[in-house]
Amino acid sequence: MDFAALMSKEISKARPGAKAEEPSKKYMKRSEVEAERREKYLAEQKATEDERQAKLAQKRKREEVEAEANLAREEKRRKLAEESRQRREEQEAEEERARRKRLGLPELVKETSEDVEVDDIKDDELVEKLRAMGHPAKLFGESHKQRLRRFRKLGIVMSKGPIPTSLELVEESDMKVEKVPEDAQGKKFLFRQLASYFTMVLMEWESALEKEKRDTFASKAAYNAMVQSKENMTPVSSQLLQAGSFANISQLFRKFEKGDVDEGVLEPIVEIVKAAQERRYVDANDGYLRLSIGKAAWPIGVTMVGIHERSAREKLHESDKGHVMGDEVTRKFLQSIKRCLSFAQVRWPPEDIRQLMG
Repeated sequence: MDFAALMSKEISKARPGAKAEEPSKKYMKRSEVEAERREKYLAEQKATEDERQAKLAQKRKREEVEAEANLAREEKRRKLAEESRQRREEQEAEEERARRKRLGLPELVKETSEDVEVDDIKDDELVEKLRAMGHPAKLFGESHKQRLRRFRKLGIVMSKGPIPTSLELVEESDMKVEKVPEDAQGKKFLFRQLASYFTMVLMEWESALEKEKRDTFASKAAYNAMVQSKENMTPVSSQLLQAGSFANISQLFRKFEKGDVDEGVLEPIVEIVKAAQERRYVDANDGYLRLSIGKAAWPIGVTMVGIHERSAREKLHESDKGHVMGDEVTRKFLQSIKRCLSFAQVRWPPEDIRQLMG
């Protein structure tokens, strides 16, 4: 220590009231520096977390307030819609009473609380269900209650599958057909077997095409053939048929549901399905040809020359003709059956290679 510094120190000690300066640390340990840095980091993280939690609490509070407001608005809208519907129904009922009174008709019996459906269905959902059944979504002048009552009266439990049907499908082990039974109960079970078999084939067909890419002409054509076959078998309501919009749809499944398949068509169909289930696809194709073309004699060349008829010309007009020739409806579902056979021999190939269709 030099002389000037020593003198300055002594003078400072001699001053009254002067405090000795604490010696400042010129050097700090690394552990102390690390501990100080860690404390600052933890303090910053805690402040950030507290700020984030405060923002989340404010956000949750805003969301709760907004949800309550939306719920209140929805309840108010529902009440207004219910009041509007009740006023509309009362007005319609009053107009109907006035009309019936003017025409001299008896008054309608007012519905009691027992007549009201307990499990109501929203109108949009009800319309979709009716359309899925193949029935008109809305009839002229039909109210929601009348539409709901019509839906209940249908009592149709649609099966799950590519073709909605009211028939109760059977298991694959019970699909084996033999021949057309004589009794009515046996025929009903036969229709369930046929519907179950074609449903199984269409489901396998649709599943196989979904795995393939439809970016080529062949794949697109195969997919369109499957969709057309499915549409040609789908049931359509009698109201839509009378309207004329679906006059050419074959609706094979509707014939199964109603049980009005002609015997001349039912027996060959059973023969075709039986052969297909036994993987005798050539025999099934022969049954299809007999059903579609028949055994009628076909004219070849000139059938009439001069005043004399050729021999066997009368055979050309016999009654043994193919059903498909004169019936557009039957032609459509027979074509769908043929396409199902073509897919079935690919999905379930025969053991005998000679039973493959060309």
